[in-house]
Amino acid sequence: MMAGRGSNMAAVGGPARHIPVMLEEVLAALQPKDGDIVVDGTFGAGGYTKAILDAADCKVIAIDRDAEAFRLGGQLAEAYPGRLIAMLGRYAEMEALAASEGFESVDGVALDLGVSSMQLDQAERGFSFAKDGPLDMRMGPDGPTAADLVNSLSERELSDIIYIYGEERRSRAIAKAIVAARTEAPITRTGELADLVVGVLGRKGDEPKHPATRTFQALRLYLNAELDELAKGLSAAENLLKTGGRLVVVTFHSLEDRIAKRFFASRSVAGPKGSRHLPEAETQEFAPSFQLLNRRPLEPGNDEIQGNPRARSARLRAGERTAAPAHPLDLAKIGVPQVPS
Repeated sequence: MMAGRGSNMAAVGGPARHIPVMLEEVLAALQPKDGDIVVDGTFGAGGYTKAILDAADCKVIAIDRDAEAFRLGGQLAEAYPGRLIAMLGRYAEMEALAASEGFESVDGVALDLGVSSMQLDQAERGFSFAKDGPLDMRMGPDGPTAADLVNSLSERELSDIIYIYGEERRSRAIAKAIVAARTEAPITRTGELADLVVGVLGRKGDEPKHPATRTFQALRLYLNAELDELAKGLSAAENLLKTGGRLVVVTFHSLEDRIAKRFFASRSVAGPKGSRHLPEAETQEFAPSFQLLNRRPLEPGNDEIQGNPRARSARLRAGERTAAPAHPLDLAKIGVPQVPS
């Protein structure tokens, strides 16, 4: 999976390297206005944040769990005095983060999911097999690395993770190869793991996607709990948005898009009234908390894909908050997968 979070502005990191995906569509859906408070929950290299600040005299709360992104956010804030608040943290925590700055509600939330171009391009972060580097993949500085996972989990656990989070049909063969290889020496480099997967799956010269793509995606999603983070972030946005506020989500693979789709679908029609045998508090009907802005996901145009190949898998979904109360979060209902214990 390749995401496109980033920016092409010199203010936060020099010459053009990072191109924000579907930027025009995001701004059209978000519709920032003067005086608005907008959360950019996945700041990355600041592409969306800068465009939002340029589009209206508004304020942006820019959140990222990556310390490097937080540093870039501080640099960009100098160009927009009093209008950009850079915060180090997870976007699932946006309610608490916004409250810490005195904001009980906001007018918009933008989420551009996955790994940023900045992270993919840094070999030392270990997200990509395009350049050999340490097998890390952590979004933040703490916790186990991907190398820790592949060298410690059982064959069954690895197989389940690669199958569920990577949708890789040959997950068992890959897990078996990983366990066999680590008996000789620990697997510590992205190149080592990529070569191992190629050895299992083979590779055709005209194949557009690298055979290790699904395995790397699976380890990254599991390691960083990204799909749980997404579900909790969508729920947090639902709680934080004002009536008429807008939530815009850009996904880059089927698991993310499925969760976003089910989230909006479950909240754009009236929920079940429940059973007469349940307590009254559990039988209330949930009124729609969002009005869909697009019933089918928007996709990037051919021109954008040609200019930025990383945009090819992007899908945009958006909704406008109604006055109805927020729905309770049910991870299973909106399709968040879980690895068997």
